[in-house]
Amino acid sequence: MKNLLYRLFEHNYLDRDEARDVLMRMARGEYNESQIAAFITVFLMRSITIDELSGFREALLEMRVPVDLAGYDAIDIVGTGGDNKNTFNISTASCFVVAGAGYPVVKHGNYGASSVSGASNVMEAHGVRFTADPDRLRRSLDGCNMAFLHAQFFNPALKVVAPVRKALGVRTFFNMLGPLVNPSIPRRQMLGVYSLKLGRMYNYLYQQTDVRYAVVNSLDGYDEISLTADFKLYTNDSERIYTPEELGFARCTEADLYGGGTVAEAAAIFDRVLQNTATEAQRNVVVANAAFAIRTLDPALPIDTCIGKAHESLASGAAFRTLQKFISLNS
Repeated sequence: MKNLLYRLFEHNYLDRDEARDVLMRMARGEYNESQIAAFITVFLMRSITIDELSGFREALLEMRVPVDLAGYDAIDIVGTGGDNKNTFNISTASCFVVAGAGYPVVKHGNYGASSVSGASNVMEAHGVRFTADPDRLRRSLDGCNMAFLHAQFFNPALKVVAPVRKALGVRTFFNMLGPLVNPSIPRRQMLGVYSLKLGRMYNYLYQQTDVRYAVVNSLDGYDEISLTADFKLYTNDSERIYTPEELGFARCTEADLYGGGTVAEAAAIFDRVLQNTATEAQRNVVVANAAFAIRTLDPALPIDTCIGKAHESLASGAAFRTLQKFISLNS
């Protein structure tokens, strides 16, 4: 690691194999926390390359605890985090709206490292017990169209670096990797990124796969469709910029999406959204993300139809009933 750090400090880059190797060594416990922190810090001071990101991703997928859920043709809706916006759990709420609309969802999530409440935090706050048991995950999908994969149960490298990430408290390249390494490798993915540069990298990576994907970035820096600004959408077929107004939504403010100062506050907002009692802005941002996820699952549907399906899932109570059923199956 010392030799590797000297190279990186001299502005050299890792090739794909080197990146893969160093992450595998990290997972095996060959480096101490100080070395890991120094390595991570390099990528806070300069951009990651496509080869480095690809190598890190290959390592995590190779070391993962695999789980076969391919028969469900489910989608994952996940953001990188690290946008320093401290929103409520928009992606996770969107998952339940999509599941409530009748589509299978396999959500990959973790504890918040640079935010108050990650997906795993809000799930735990509801009494959810994480599992890596494929039978339990299938029962959950069969019972409510939703399964949750807690990242640290499926990838040893993420567990090893968790204390370092939490201590640093800032965005790291592991934020970039999280959405790329769902252990079930779903064939449908909606991915939120915090910058256009990362959006282009994700778009390039996924063009090399058979995944039907949507990569979104709000142009003011949110890693999801925030409705606070126009947003860029990359898909298998095209890329374009949308405005909130053309989709029928009023613009939100940063304050509208604030997730609170504690996990309990974030969980309360999450519940109000799914109960359809949250503010219009909070509901709209979840509907917008859920709608584009539905379109990723069914690209032939017009986006207005997808928005209608997401609205109906909330308004009918289907999304909240899905959450209740999910909790009963997983607690």
